[in-house]
Amino acid sequence: MKTADPKIVPLYKKIAYAAPAYALAVVGIPIYVYIPKFYTDIVGINVMIMGYILLSVRIFDAITDPAIGYISDRTQTPIGRRRPYIAGGALFISLFMYLLFNPPQASSFYSALWFGVCIFALFFFWTLVSVPYESLGPEITFDYHERISLFGMRDGFLIAGTLAAVSSPALVEWLFHLPNTPQGERAKFFWIAVIYAPLVIGFSWWCVLAIKELPLKHVNRPVGVLKGLRKMAHNRPFIILLIAYTISAIGNNLPATLILFYVEYVLQSNLADFFLLLYFVTGIVFLPGWIVISRKIGKKAAWLSSMAINTGAFFGVFFLGPGDAVIYGILVFLSGVGFGATLAIPSAIQADVIDYDEWLTGERREGQYIGLWSISKKLAAAVGVGAGLSILGAAGYTPNVEQSEQVKFVLRTLYALVPCVFNLIAILIALAYPISSKVHESIRKAIEDRKKGIYGINPMEHGSSTV
Repeated sequence: MKTADPKIVPLYKKIAYAAPAYALAVVGIPIYVYIPKFYTDIVGINVMIMGYILLSVRIFDAITDPAIGYISDRTQTPIGRRRPYIAGGALFISLFMYLLFNPPQASSFYSALWFGVCIFALFFFWTLVSVPYESLGPEITFDYHERISLFGMRDGFLIAGTLAAVSSPALVEWLFHLPNTPQGERAKFFWIAVIYAPLVIGFSWWCVLAIKELPLKHVNRPVGVLKGLRKMAHNRPFIILLIAYTISAIGNNLPATLILFYVEYVLQSNLADFFLLLYFVTGIVFLPGWIVISRKIGKKAAWLSSMAINTGAFFGVFFLGPGDAVIYGILVFLSGVGFGATLAIPSAIQADVIDYDEWLTGERREGQYIGLWSISKKLAAAVGVGAGLSILGAAGYTPNVEQSEQVKFVLRTLYALVPCVFNLIAILIALAYPISSKVHESIRKAIEDRKKGIYGINPMEHGSSTV
């Protein structure tokens, strides 16, 4: 009788693991895309103050992300290191998402205070869930190719959740016949919170119930924070990956923040929601193809190719203006072809560099690595939201009026040119990434040999775990 391949993760487990990514995306996209404009144009917060608050909350994340990762690595409970945080944190995410999406009618000062308290609380509990959640992934499977399938599923759900979040404002507006007024905008975000808050809890608990963690006897006690960081500095593949991904993420977050401004004031179009849908649908449709390509040519080559496509198509957006909505749509589609892979493949690569850390240290430290990775993502978003909006405000942006040519030029530059430059730099750095499928196989063999008391040479340098 033929038995199942132990390296293959069952489909139901992949779906259960991917489900929270869908729900967390529903929270994330409104904060990055819709909430800044909602709070500046409807609630009445100054755009520069908004930028400073969002930048400061990312600095706060720079402390909480590695701290939560380190704590979750050291946590020992009957249900594991990660799952208690996922289950409990989801409740508070839902609460503060509701409060953030439903600010009271108040002065500009009180509104800014409300926004600041809610956004800080929301991001703390988001970290409390997301870092342990992402730390689950690398230990679900150690197979080089199965990881791209697992993380492709997770990030496919992330894109699908993003798609749902992007379409939700228009769908809610249509479903409840909401007027295009400040009160209509407030009602829109109320219903989005009511619909999605339970989803965050339900999908997070589904993952907790379906995914089992490694038994505690297989998990070594992590070293101290400073010593752990010093050891990370010796993980050259991780350093290369982190730097390249961070630079690329900065480039990708600027368009996410500024698309509503660009489409309205540069293209003079009201089709921003359609373009967002087009981008994310394209990313989902082409993601399975990138998984196949990655299996054939390797993760590194697939990642570089996806970044090149994603960036190359977007360069032409800088030269567009009023009436160019069709051309813009074509460029958005072409850029979206590589979008899904720019998310999923780095996640799968990250799991491989964590394996190399296990060979270096003899420990499983997913939480600490995910914590640093999370800082990278959030600081990149901070630059996109904080610096992007601050520069826009300094250029003279005024809500709900025709913008000056200077503001439009700054918008086009931040939205198109700067992201292309950042992604080109990231591609050049990523060329140095060294772990292939064969090297990863040597790393896993060296780890297993070490468990048997066999200590060999560095598999990264020699591709073998034996002397």
